[in-house]
Amino acid sequence: MRMVPLGEFMPSGIPTVDPQKSPSEVFELWSIPAFDNGKPDIVSGDQIGSAKKSVEPGDVLLSRIVPHIRRAWIVSPGTSNRQIASGEWITFRSAEVYPPYLRQVLVSDPFHAQFMQTVAGVGGSLLRARPDGVKQIEIPLPPLEEQRRIAGILDQADALRRLRTRALDMLNTLGQAIFHEMFGDLRTNELVWQEGVTLGELADVVSGITKGRKVKNENLREVPYLAVSNVQDRFLKMGVVKTIEATEDEIDRYRLRRDDLLLTEGGDPDKLGRGTLWKEQLPECIHQNHVFRVRVRDGRVRPTFLSWQLGSERGKQYFLRSAKQTTGIASINKTQINAFPLLLPPVVLQQKFEEQLNDLEARLGAYEAAGVQAESLFTSLQHRAFRGEL
Repeated sequence: MRMVPLGEFMPSGIPTVDPQKSPSEVFELWSIPAFDNGKPDIVSGDQIGSAKKSVEPGDVLLSRIVPHIRRAWIVSPGTSNRQIASGEWITFRSAEVYPPYLRQVLVSDPFHAQFMQTVAGVGGSLLRARPDGVKQIEIPLPPLEEQRRIAGILDQADALRRLRTRALDMLNTLGQAIFHEMFGDLRTNELVWQEGVTLGELADVVSGITKGRKVKNENLREVPYLAVSNVQDRFLKMGVVKTIEATEDEIDRYRLRRDDLLLTEGGDPDKLGRGTLWKEQLPECIHQNHVFRVRVRDGRVRPTFLSWQLGSERGKQYFLRSAKQTTGIASINKTQINAFPLLLPPVVLQQKFEEQLNDLEARLGAYEAAGVQAESLFTSLQHRAFRGEL
């Protein structure tokens, strides 16, 4: 397959437009934020603060800013408004290349690896790809008819990927919808569930092991432990689990059991009291002192319902009211957790919610596994397409 440097598709002398000189004119602005919103902005000249470049239908735009995020799109046939674009886009235009094919090339793994080699800057939003470097990158260029065929296959596969992602997003929000349908708005207790019971009456709340503590010359054993970074809102981040040396007595005292609820002590106010249930992700694990363990000892509350109640708006508002707050940081203590005023729907309803949530999580797991497989297959399809093997 013929390899062609991208510089052959980068037009020179693209006219610039100063929208401020036409304050009442309405433009179609292809900006970086517009890409993230999925469509160009329709905006008057007096609301555009800097000069832009003129673009036309069929142009392929590649973002040079924050280059690790893959942004490439095609200027579509416009309205009567002039089409302009941010200077952060690199523009490609040629009768030799089919725009949907080029877009697929520009978001592919092989191209992205080379693209990142052209990047300069100090980090974050200051990182930019250098157009002079991008010009040198060679891409495979089959005949136009073959480009159309390849683009059609990849676009169809890409659309299926996006549908799967949207389905997964919808499943992720379904749990909250089920909770609200079954239990109503817990902030107002609109369904008048039983009140007057605190969390400490139905569960044991303990802090965990302290790092850097002084330990006597006893037999120590290395054991995994959960830190604040592991405990997220309704899930555990288990990619990195650190270990600590502890005595057998400490390991026994802080060992996690299935359905223990883990709550963080503090951090950003919006993350205060975040937590989730332990599902024996490891055969043995303890928790550090900035993570509270809540272990239910009374059948009137189910661990799953308790976790969702504490993570609800009712729970967040309570923790924000009760927390000790300094500049940008908030923290809660064991006494405040114990004093949490519970609402107690019938246990049979709590169990029904738990069953529906378990079913939902099983479906989510299947979707996520299928999503990983789809990503792998799509990457393989890209590699084959751009090697001429499709």
